[in-house]
Amino acid sequence: MGHEDETLDKVRGRRSPPTERVVQVLDFLVAHNEHRFGLSELARQLGISKPTCLGILTELARAGYLVRDLVTKTYGLGPVLIAAGRAAQLGFAAGPVAHTHLAALSDEFRTTCTASAVVGDRIAVLELTSPPGVRAAVKVGEMYPFAPPVGLMYVLWDGDDALQSWLRREPTLPVRLDRDRLRNVVDECSRTGYLVEILTPVGQRLHTLMAGVAAHDLPPELRAVLGEMVSSLGERVYLDAEHADPESPHPVSLIAAPTYDAQGHQAMVLTLYVGAELGSSEIARRGKALAAAADAITAEVGGRRPR
Repeated sequence: MGHEDETLDKVRGRRSPPTERVVQVLDFLVAHNEHRFGLSELARQLGISKPTCLGILTELARAGYLVRDLVTKTYGLGPVLIAAGRAAQLGFAAGPVAHTHLAALSDEFRTTCTASAVVGDRIAVLELTSPPGVRAAVKVGEMYPFAPPVGLMYVLWDGDDALQSWLRREPTLPVRLDRDRLRNVVDECSRTGYLVEILTPVGQRLHTLMAGVAAHDLPPELRAVLGEMVSSLGERVYLDAEHADPESPHPVSLIAAPTYDAQGHQAMVLTLYVGAELGSSEIARRGKALAAAADAITAEVGGRRPR
């Protein structure tokens, strides 16, 4: 055993009473998640002094792990734990099960495939497969804002309430909303089980820039220009019914399909990257393969399609 291993073993063997008290508070509230507790009761139940308990509660509430009722002065679990729990749940689902199916698709179509999901108010890339020699366009752990015009595929198959809730989010860029076209997109993607995004290489680069634009203080004029170029909702989706010659090539950037959780809600989105011109029969072949993989993952993790 080397010096580094011995050091790690010593660190693992150490105990941190302050950290243990934080875990103690969270464990207690998780075990009693249907109730809220005041400072005095929590301190008494956990055997922690009131000043120490107050410091822990204040920091956890400030970070969003707990919420404090201003009227009753009681504490309960906060929204950050919901996001953390969902991320953990998706992480398990996006492990060996998703990786196996994504790797098979990557091998078959010689391209990058990903699994991603909404975690809190961001979109996170959870899993990625790519065949040797193919450079992946994204990385595991990358985050994007979940707000129009970014994120349609994460609510597309989750019912009208989820779609309307996303549409009400403050957009990262000015958005043009064609409700008739958006309805056509929802209808066709619901029928096929997958979404086909059409973007030219220039459009793809602009869309990538747009995904991170919320973090930048861009001048209003530049935001407006970028918005005009790539932010019309539903405009970037290929609809088979719109093309008189279905076998004419179309610039496909990616194809996406949803997995579902045990409640029948969207859990992850699987993405198969294309970056080439395809006719409708080849688009359908890849879309059906991706949707089949998504259905297999849904079944293997105990999920179900919505009724």
